[in-house]
Amino acid sequence: MDLQTLTYIVVGFTFALYIGIAFWARAGTTGEFYAAGRGIHPVANGMATAADWMSAASFISMAGLIAFNGYGASVFLMGWTGGYVLLALLLAPYLRKFGKFTVPEFIGDRYYSRTARIVAVICLILASVTYVIGQMKGIGVAFSRFLQIDYDTGLFIGMGIVFIYAVMGGMKGITYTQIAQYCVLIFAYTVPAIFISMNLTGNPVPQLGLGSTMADGSGTFMMDRLDQVVTELGFKEYSTQVMGSKLNMFVYTLSLMIGTAGLPHVIIRFFTVPKVKDARSSAGWALVFIAILYTTAPAVGSMARLNLMNTIQVGEVGTTEGNLAYADRPQWFKNWEQTGLLKYEDKNGDGRIQYYNEKNAEFAAKAEAWGWKGNEMTKVDRDIMVLANPEIANLPNWVIALVVAGGLAAALSTAAGLLLAISSSISHDLLKGVFMPDISEKNELMAGRFAMAGAIGVAGYFGLHPPDFAAGTVAIAFGLAAASIFPVLMMGIFNKKVNRAGAIWGMISGIGVTMLYVFQHKGIMFVPGTSFLGDMGPNWFFGISPNAFGAIGAMVNFAVAITVSKMTAPPPDHIQHLVEDIRVPKGAGAATDH
Repeated sequence: MDLQTLTYIVVGFTFALYIGIAFWARAGTTGEFYAAGRGIHPVANGMATAADWMSAASFISMAGLIAFNGYGASVFLMGWTGGYVLLALLLAPYLRKFGKFTVPEFIGDRYYSRTARIVAVICLILASVTYVIGQMKGIGVAFSRFLQIDYDTGLFIGMGIVFIYAVMGGMKGITYTQIAQYCVLIFAYTVPAIFISMNLTGNPVPQLGLGSTMADGSGTFMMDRLDQVVTELGFKEYSTQVMGSKLNMFVYTLSLMIGTAGLPHVIIRFFTVPKVKDARSSAGWALVFIAILYTTAPAVGSMARLNLMNTIQVGEVGTTEGNLAYADRPQWFKNWEQTGLLKYEDKNGDGRIQYYNEKNAEFAAKAEAWGWKGNEMTKVDRDIMVLANPEIANLPNWVIALVVAGGLAAALSTAAGLLLAISSSISHDLLKGVFMPDISEKNELMAGRFAMAGAIGVAGYFGLHPPDFAAGTVAIAFGLAAASIFPVLMMGIFNKKVNRAGAIWGMISGIGVTMLYVFQHKGIMFVPGTSFLGDMGPNWFFGISPNAFGAIGAMVNFAVAITVSKMTAPPPDHIQHLVEDIRVPKGAGAATDH
């Protein structure tokens, strides 16, 4: 069976499964719509959380970052998994004990202020919308490459599928659908990795294959071979290259950690379990399920880089026969050239591909002596690494079809979680909490569904006309969550002296400083030509990149909130007692539900 037909069958089957589950798990009450009736088992919730969390960025982009940044990309592995440790220890059990449906509702009650709740809703919507645009773009790209339909049509199909199961099922439908999506995406990620690890090292476990010797009988370790291959072509040594300074690596990791712990679509998952104890154990299970993908990613990234280099550099560096003749390029190379994500330019007219680091002056001088006129692989898009990997390794068609279904499952599951966070903050926090406190449950449920449909429309519009910030969206979403939501939740649980004025000014200053720094380096709303400091290393504050600045914004938030609280009236006694009550583990089995 040809790849096209097989892909349609696999993707069609998974979509039918998602919609079938949504019909089976329809939400009938607001409790089911927002928190799945608080009846989800911790293991099931851990699996759903993992799918919710592992977006198109985790599935498609992260291995690509590791493939080209080597050791430096470990900040993503440490940051994105470390955030779950923070969540499990510092936030999830306490928020579940408090017993509310949404993050702004907790902030509004804890800081006894409608204004604080509205500011939290604005921060939450800003972070969620910027994040969901990236998912929509991922859906469009995956469809357009493998189903041979245009980007716009692919996006509309994706929007339709999310609309059906998110609007109908609410949190209940989304939870069970995400469990199915987790199974699809983890299978799609690990099966090709096992095949490729077997091909290169003879070890079927990719995590162990990374540290094994090559299968060619040379006795060389795979990582040593990769270091040798990349340094021979003038690139930095794979296993030691870093992203900027040590300080930047540290702050970047911290930003991703607290950004993870502050992202609303992840936090609301912990409101769906029956007991407080379950909130902590479901965070632990989520970490186990996420670790399966995150420990495989370094193997996928490094093996993909080795396969790519070996495809182009077929012999000794510097000899004529050492470089692949363009006419002999493999089929996967031609397929990706058609998408424009892989580009070649014959600069010296010899019909062979020279791929090397032309910015390395020492190597460039050698290359010139061999008659090379510059790097001829003018574009190698990092995001193609996971999708192209099965083709590069000559794996069977069913594996390639499975990877497409996995990429779509990753994008759809996160989009649904984010859209639920947006719709619940509009219908529950703004409508019921601020403007129409007497709204009936039936009307609130209807408003939640309308808000969800509206959010899908807005996300789809940005997906069709991606503003120039598709690349910056995920980074700023984490920065915004890290700088605004995480500090207020932490102080709300662990510092009973922080009052409403402190919380409001803390959130505004944290998010303000972060957005200002990102915009002055990346452009106002990421519009090209408006970045008055330029995205240049020398202009960075202490060498900290804009993507890593969320942690600095969070420190500003903490400092402002605590200072303002000291200068204004302390919170009322009943709020201070409430904070003490949330932290006391007595009766940890029962969670308040009010």
